[in-house]
Amino acid sequence: MRDLPPAARLPLLFFGMISLLAGVAAGLARLAWDVPPLAAAAAGWHGALMISAFFGTVISLERAVAIGRLWAYLAPAAAGLGGFSLLTGAPLGAAQALAIVAAIVMIIASLQVLHRLIAPFTIVLALGAGCWLIGNLAWLASGGLAAAIPWWLAFLVLTIAGERLELTRFMPTPPAAQQRFMLIVGAILAGATLSLWFASEGLRFFAAGLLALAAWLLRYDIARRNARQQGLTRFIAICLLSGYVWLALAGALGLAGALLPAHVWRDAALHAIGLGFVFAMVFGHAPIIFPAVARVKIPYHSAFYLPLLVLHASLALRVGGGLAGDFAMLRTGGAANASALLLFIATILISVVRGKRQHLSSEQAAHDETP
Repeated sequence: MRDLPPAARLPLLFFGMISLLAGVAAGLARLAWDVPPLAAAAAGWHGALMISAFFGTVISLERAVAIGRLWAYLAPAAAGLGGFSLLTGAPLGAAQALAIVAAIVMIIASLQVLHRLIAPFTIVLALGAGCWLIGNLAWLASGGLAAAIPWWLAFLVLTIAGERLELTRFMPTPPAAQQRFMLIVGAILAGATLSLWFASEGLRFFAAGLLALAAWLLRYDIARRNARQQGLTRFIAICLLSGYVWLALAGALGLAGALLPAHVWRDAALHAIGLGFVFAMVFGHAPIIFPAVARVKIPYHSAFYLPLLVLHASLALRVGGGLAGDFAMLRTGGAANASALLLFIATILISVVRGKRQHLSSEQAAHDETP
């Protein structure tokens, strides 16, 4: 068997969703909200659950589906199990080892993609996978998340940037702009590397790369043109463009030192990236990615805008509270962030049910028309 059947991929998504829900609850615990004891005990691993466990599972699963090789599914399986082990009280080393295995397998899968097509976007995607591995190794070496966070963020940012770069092939992008893109990628990697020894300088350089990337995407991404379209195409474009604005804000805050572990604006900067940029991408691409992975239809509906609106409004409240030093405001925004993610999940599930009903109705109509 060369590939994993769609139905067999669902348990992998299930483990990823466990990490997501637990990570959200752990984040609420960090904001002094009452959550189940299991999630409260994992409050210190909020970042690991959200990035390495959840996004590691989802992104590596998408990569495995793309190359269509059974062995590649070891990456999402290991990432999901790593998140699960964090929640069950297993030794920390087990979760770290599983995350490292997942990243190594994803790198091999990315090299398979490079073997099929060497292009700037496939190179960036492979670099993103490498950042996940370095972040996991930094987590193992230090025992904490501070050293891993820049690399994990680079993993998410470069994965998204590489996928967006692929689509610029359908737009007339000047060669100089493509060269600037690769220089920006280099700046992000250099900043993450420098942060291992010189945190202040490295994280500011990293933030400058994020700001430059946001400016590049706002200028050259096809989303600018697609925002004038209708339906799902317009929705995706608005998700993307709004995410780029949050990435720019995170870069600007990072230049002021907000990415440093002890900075009072750190929560604002990190969640501008993780929620404002990354989850805006998730909201936009879920109607495309999920059907490709699970082989289910997600018909577009204008209700998709509701969780996006709640996400941005709640994040604005959270970031505003963080910048103003108002913990109550930040705390309320954090709870509303969780509501936005749950609302998004509910919206997707309702859309899946609608898709199945439409499919059954179409089949019934075809059967009735058969002589």
